[in-house]
Amino acid sequence: MSQSAKDRPKILKSDRAYTFADYFKLRFAPADILAELGLSLQRQPLNLGQYRGELAALEPLQQRIIETLPHVSLTSEMARREMLISPIIIELIRITGADLNIEYPIEVNPYLKGDLDYYLSTDQALLIIEAKQADLTRGFTQLAVELLALHRWRGSPANQILTGAVSTGDVWQFGQYDSGRDVITQDLKLWRVPDDLDGLFRILVQLLA
Repeated sequence: MSQSAKDRPKILKSDRAYTFADYFKLRFAPADILAELGLSLQRQPLNLGQYRGELAALEPLQQRIIETLPHVSLTSEMARREMLISPIIIELIRITGADLNIEYPIEVNPYLKGDLDYYLSTDQALLIIEAKQADLTRGFTQLAVELLALHRWRGSPANQILTGAVSTGDVWQFGQYDSGRDVITQDLKLWRVPDDLDGLFRILVQLLA
């Protein structure tokens, strides 16, 4: 007979602290890890809204990426960050006027602390993290934990939805934290760069509008 979730040994040990990067290293099922932080995980389409206005810089951005990629090896995290993630974030700032914090340190408690890769804010907040080792599954677990921590760090209202994205550079995936229900939703859709850049970028803009 298998152990129930209630009776099994804890994944998170009470005698140690955990940074956001530590959650990426845990090889347990994402739902089991998040459950120990009081979160439930669901996977379903998020159907995020897209900005419908004119984005004159979007086509040149996509063209630059297409022209550059054949000349760049994307085997390192720095290459993926500098050539694929950073250009999108820079253009996002230019269009939305968002403030950007890179490696923004926060500490809520011993289980929720570390540096947020890219924290963008207007009247809204958007969290973008890089999936280390191009591992989107474990990267999403880290994103989920950081969304929970960011909500508590900001002292946000109880019933709020925070959205974030995890990226390997060429693949992006969105997630949302519903603080009213303590539910993390993992979007089923993957957005690929440069092919899906138009839709991806319009979602990012809308999230900060």
